[in-house]
Amino acid sequence: MARALVLIDIQTGFESPVWGQRNNPGAEENAARLLSAWREQSWPVVHIRHVSIEPGSPLGPDTGGTAFNPLVAPVEGEVILEKSVNSAFIGTGLETHLQGLGVTALVICGLTTPHCVSTTTRMGANLGFDVTIAHDACAAFSANANTGWAPSLPEMDPETIHVTAISHLHGEFADAMSTDSILSTRS
Repeated sequence: MARALVLIDIQTGFESPVWGQRNNPGAEENAARLLSAWREQSWPVVHIRHVSIEPGSPLGPDTGGTAFNPLVAPVEGEVILEKSVNSAFIGTGLETHLQGLGVTALVICGLTTPHCVSTTTRMGANLGFDVTIAHDACAAFSANANTGWAPSLPEMDPETIHVTAISHLHGEFADAMSTDSILSTRS
């Protein structure tokens, strides 16, 4: 089974304080461990870059926030696809690229768990890929639920958001595994 590593939106723009509190400060280091293992085996690697169309976004095209985190920066020969929506499969050619390589399985990691990671994981599974999500190589930010639709709800902490998103993916759309488990079972 050909298995590709898909690194989603691990960009410097997510270092901005505008996003709020974040869980899993080791996510990038775990993603780098996965990337190193894929490179050692010459397995397919795809880097996804989010370029926001929202005015003022830290991920906007002219902000510098679209740069990849140096821990997982692409090297020559690795594919970089850009998107402006949550799914890495929309408007990027990702599915065609993976099919052209004979890839049937994906290991997904990146930012943020409840948004682009979740959406890409769901779409990947719906498209027929066998998806594994590296839960400790992903992260989430806090969210203010009191934005008018639910005035009695407090701010939600990032760990709860992360665990909830992973829980919704595991078993139906993906197998959630730790980086250590993925690295010990790669073949």
